[in-house]
Amino acid sequence: MEEKADLKLLGTKESIFTQRIVWALKLKGIDYEFIEQNFINRSSPLLEELNPVYKKVPVIVHAGKSLCESLVILEYIEETWPLNPLLPVDPFDRASARFWARFIDGKFYEAAKKAFFSSGETEAEGIESVAEGLQLLEGHIIGKKFFGGETIGYLDIVVGWIAYWLQYIEEVGEFKAMDSRNYPHLHAWINNFIQVLVIQESLPKPDAVKAVFRGFKDAALGGAN
Repeated sequence: MEEKADLKLLGTKESIFTQRIVWALKLKGIDYEFIEQNFINRSSPLLEELNPVYKKVPVIVHAGKSLCESLVILEYIEETWPLNPLLPVDPFDRASARFWARFIDGKFYEAAKKAFFSSGETEAEGIESVAEGLQLLEGHIIGKKFFGGETIGYLDIVVGWIAYWLQYIEEVGEFKAMDSRNYPHLHAWINNFIQVLVIQESLPKPDAVKAVFRGFKDAALGGAN
């Protein structure tokens, strides 16, 4: 049963960062209104009003107040609706989850962008960095069904884009880093994560995701000329 809340979410279905918020709200059973934005031309008047600093999704509006940045929003959701907690109870485990979340959105995400948008030696460096990141995640997931233990949690939500979006980043970017033979435990986590009904129901269609990535790639190539 969903909890009624005066909550709106501005985002795009193809966005890895928007999907984090969708997953968290659905896992917690929080009712919300989704306000679809255009992925390519994301700077709508409403988005500029609610997120004047970055003009990016996702943005939530709760009780008339707006908040942006997916990790910040996840923390707010966790504190505002503590039912069905996503973060661990133990303080050390909570801090560790936040550490790995910052790693994903920092070093790992930047490595994936480098591999995707670059060519030649720079691309190779990006692929190597992605592989190093995957190896670290492989070590962190050994012996666990999810990063949060036996149930899906905060870190699974943050890492979740690797389970679905990374394959299309690799396809459009014409590189390969994720190999189930090299990362068997991470591959098992991917299967476990994708099988969660809330995740399955929210995943965008592959063609839509690839179209967005091709748009990014074409825009980058155009800007380089």
